[in-house]
Amino acid sequence: MTTEFTGQRPQTANLEDPLYYLSNMDTIVSWVADHHADLLTDRERNRLSAFANLGTGPRALLTRMVMRSGELFRADKLRYPELPVPEADALKLLVQEGWLDNSPELSLDDLFRLFTLAELRPVFGGWLQQQGHPKTLGKAQMRELLAEPFSEPRPLRDWMPDDGEAAQVVQLQDMALFDRIRLMFFGNLRQSWTDFVLVELGVQQFEPVPFTPESRAFQHRSEVDCYLQMHQCRERLDKGEPAADVWPDVPGPVDNPWLTSRRDRLLLELGRQAERQGEQELALQVWAASGHREARLKQLRLLERMKRFDDAWAIACQWQTTQLSDAEAQGLGRLLKRLAPKVGADKPEPVDNPPLREFTLTLPRPDTGTVELAAVQHLSTEAAPVVYVENTLINALFGLLCWPVIFKPIPGAFFHPFHIGPADLTREDFVARRAQAFEERFGLLKTHAYKQHIRDTFRNKQGIANPFVFWPVLDEALLELALHCIPAHHLESLFRRLLHNIKEHRSGFPDLIRFVPEAEQPEQRYEMIEVKGPGDRLQDHQIRWLQFFARQGIPASVCYVRWDDDEASV
Repeated sequence: MTTEFTGQRPQTANLEDPLYYLSNMDTIVSWVADHHADLLTDRERNRLSAFANLGTGPRALLTRMVMRSGELFRADKLRYPELPVPEADALKLLVQEGWLDNSPELSLDDLFRLFTLAELRPVFGGWLQQQGHPKTLGKAQMRELLAEPFSEPRPLRDWMPDDGEAAQVVQLQDMALFDRIRLMFFGNLRQSWTDFVLVELGVQQFEPVPFTPESRAFQHRSEVDCYLQMHQCRERLDKGEPAADVWPDVPGPVDNPWLTSRRDRLLLELGRQAERQGEQELALQVWAASGHREARLKQLRLLERMKRFDDAWAIACQWQTTQLSDAEAQGLGRLLKRLAPKVGADKPEPVDNPPLREFTLTLPRPDTGTVELAAVQHLSTEAAPVVYVENTLINALFGLLCWPVIFKPIPGAFFHPFHIGPADLTREDFVARRAQAFEERFGLLKTHAYKQHIRDTFRNKQGIANPFVFWPVLDEALLELALHCIPAHHLESLFRRLLHNIKEHRSGFPDLIRFVPEAEQPEQRYEMIEVKGPGDRLQDHQIRWLQFFARQGIPASVCYVRWDDDEASV
């Protein structure tokens, strides 16, 4: 039965322990067995119990093999001196307990992957000579010549009858189970075992998040199966299989928001592959079925390239009525401008963006340091200190204010106790699923209470991982300056735009912030400054932030730095 996890997290191993990887693997197996037992079959539960009951040596060797790539291993290459028993003894027990097959059938590819050219030449040299080929062929040439006549898999003893036990190959028997528990622990199959098993997580502090049956991403075994099926589809695409062959095997729409997001991303990639392979109609069909925000623009651009202007115009006009990110609005605006004359429509009115405030500094070229630090040294005064913060300060203020919302235990957000932040952070429905909770936190900005909430979180959560807070650059003095100088209504505007597209809007903030604590008007107590050195220019996402600042009345400017020795040489 799934239990609630409320903060007493499992212990992670110390790297000084030579078997630290086994301790961490035990943590994963125990976590899945405790929290996801109802999603496992009786056989799977029994196998995990059998794993836990293995002796230390066999369990450690099995863990090492699971962590490595592939399922086939040469016994003579398994050398782990930290094991408390000889490798041969551990292997023998793992074979007896059904964890390993010591007589698997090997394809020619398997054989060439496991053995060296020097080992393969005696095996195939006679046959090659009979066919009129030299025995000194390279491995790739030899493999090509042998592919057709030796296409059938066979046990190693049939490939190498004279080598005996010296060339034993074993095959893992339960990788599907280990992949399944890896998925249920990490929430994805992108992360490998080494992302946890070989990392000393004890040096990092994590926010305790309640883990209840209701907060799990997977409520039914069929949902785990659905994810695994989608993963297999993605692997087939990555191996170059035609998109048209993969498309029929993609699971249909599912009633699980977290899995729906995964499916949308799979369809985005499948559409890309289909377009590259010349399957334009399939690409359009797949992108139309995907809810991923990038799929919409790709669909429109492909219709434009196919000269189906009326179709593209109709979809674009409909899309224009929905809520768009700045990047989407920019891309859609450019597309509509190109399409309008093709369909006989009026060109959209250009967006009236306010002018950006700019100024230029001519400074001595520093011997060391960056252009941003040179600007800080020049601009900073005792009455108006300037701090190099870039993306860290506004993100941190948001992270501290909204800490309870970020770590809210909802399905698909947290899979284990070692998350830096929610797994769905950059998913399109991240905000929608927490909308009321965010509004409650933003409500604090309309009172003076928000400052104390941020201070309390800063002190109580010091050092705990948060995807928005970079602790090394945020000290109490900087925090107090920011709380005093940045008006609450400006913070709310910044935070709301940040949430509009977290993936895109977490970056692009100006490099510097100048504080003027003694200014009478709150809106004049700070200014954000983007610094551009010689030859540097504003990026699109920076321009979008600066335009937003101008529309909202948030003080910001662009500082162009020139070196005085460049001026003198002109």
